[in-house]
Amino acid sequence: MADTEVGHRICESPGCDKLAKLQCPTCIKLNISGSYFCEQSCFKASWKIHKLIHKKTENTLSNLMQHLNGSSSTNTSPWPGYIYTGSLRPYYPLSPKRHVPEHIARPDYADHPEGYPASEMEVKRSTQIIVHTSEDIEKMRTVCRLARECLDAGAKAVRPGVTTDEIDRIIHEATVERNCYPSPLNYHNFPKSCCTSVNEVICHGIPDQRELQEGDIVNLDVTCYYDGFHGDLNETLFVGKVDDDTKLLVETAYDSLMAAVNEVKPGARYRDMGQYIQKEAHANGCSVTRTYCGHGIHRLFHTAPNVPHYAKNKAVGVMKPGHVFTIEPMINKGTWRDVLWPDDWTAVTQDGQRSAQFEQTLLVTETGVEILTARKENNGRPYFRDQLDGVPL
Repeated sequence: MADTEVGHRICESPGCDKLAKLQCPTCIKLNISGSYFCEQSCFKASWKIHKLIHKKTENTLSNLMQHLNGSSSTNTSPWPGYIYTGSLRPYYPLSPKRHVPEHIARPDYADHPEGYPASEMEVKRSTQIIVHTSEDIEKMRTVCRLARECLDAGAKAVRPGVTTDEIDRIIHEATVERNCYPSPLNYHNFPKSCCTSVNEVICHGIPDQRELQEGDIVNLDVTCYYDGFHGDLNETLFVGKVDDDTKLLVETAYDSLMAAVNEVKPGARYRDMGQYIQKEAHANGCSVTRTYCGHGIHRLFHTAPNVPHYAKNKAVGVMKPGHVFTIEPMINKGTWRDVLWPDDWTAVTQDGQRSAQFEQTLLVTETGVEILTARKENNGRPYFRDQLDGVPL
């Protein structure tokens, strides 16, 4: 689960990092958020791609009017009249909150009526990065191994016809079988035990009753809490056969993550990770989400450092042996801008195009990096590469 990066508005034009001063007038008219540019020249240069956002919104409005006039008989949305950016829809009602046995140790927000992580909020503004003891590092290795096993259990269930709620059940049961607490459950009132982000969902998708369909992609984001520590990872998988554009997107998302992971070492600056990620993404015609970032993780789910995934960010901190944090770039086929559904969790691409993500929890060592959440099978390869090679999950 990603932390949020809040910064200044940046020009939407690909490759431009100037501060934005103008907003598209058509987007204002259609009530489309974002769409900021630094000057007219960038706006004109981006027009061919940008106008597709207008067309998609106009088509959605037209479909909505047809529905209101009685020409559509189905609507699974819990928010009548909401204008979606893509074809994905939530399937409600959600299943009941899953039970965690009382003997399992839980974080402070687990039983809070509003899911308030008090210990995390106490240090929310701090930029201090903890250097962990050898004992703490061993605990992080343990919880990260357990989290990886839980994601593996969910990955094996991915196929057409399976609901994301069923995948959540499998991951939840795998978690409690290992005497872990599923960290997302009730975190700021998040209702499920993992995040399942399908197609245009960038992150924090809520598992529901929608069946996965042939050609979809789905990201499984799993975090476990065990013996006082959290371990966090995610992977994007193919659902059946996907098109070539989707294959390139997912490959780019993974390569973007690894481009940064390969630069993790003592003395490296956290703010530099974004340039390695963005270079890889832009080279393949993709964009990098700016709203959400990697984060420190240990006894707290989200804490310092912040690790933005785009270039020329202002993150603070230099890596030292004993630092533990995540890198989790969200790579989009179209615009980098995101929109939040009314559930206040599900982040989707503004233009409705697909997004893919990979995440690992990392330990800075004396000589480089240890991937604490690395896959144990097939030399640590991500699942999508096994899928491309026809290897059973």
